[in-house]
Amino acid sequence: MTNAYMRHKQPQQVRAALIEQAAACAIRQGLASLTLQQVAEAAGVTKGGLLHHFPSKQTLIEAVFEDLLGRLDDEIDRLMREDSVENGRFTRAYIDAFFQVTREGGKSPWAALSISCMTDARLRTLWSEWMRERLERHAATDGAPHLALARYAADGIWLANITEVSGLPAGRLDRLHDQLKTMTAAL
Repeated sequence: MTNAYMRHKQPQQVRAALIEQAAACAIRQGLASLTLQQVAEAAGVTKGGLLHHFPSKQTLIEAVFEDLLGRLDDEIDRLMREDSVENGRFTRAYIDAFFQVTREGGKSPWAALSISCMTDARLRTLWSEWMRERLERHAATDGAPHLALARYAADGIWLANITEVSGLPAGRLDRLHDQLKTMTAAL
């Protein structure tokens, strides 16, 4: 029995491996340089096998972005379960999750995908829909203006960190994180 035959029986595992390898390739070389052939080889499948799951580079990139949004959701949900204060719980979890990603800097697939999000209308739509759904879900506890400001500030800090050549110093990131968390308790 060949590996290709065994993979045919496990399409979800192949799909997950392709998404994982596409994210890894994006980290190493950036999205612009990512090729379907490289991703297929890294995942141990043929380019035709990759195209069976993802008919274009764009659909693969969107799948990576959706996977990252799912992981972000899981992390935010975990952080929210650990927070005993209801008011601002989503915002604090959002800030914590994004500071975890911020500390990873260019080693995170978010770095390549977020920059692309600025110019790619479909990725921007995926992000906007994700955020709108979360804000609607948590409107009762996280709708206050000071919480929106804290989330926007976290986004800005994250963007500043990935656009800096060496990223922001760890101590500075820690102080900014603490100030934003304090902001969520204001008012």
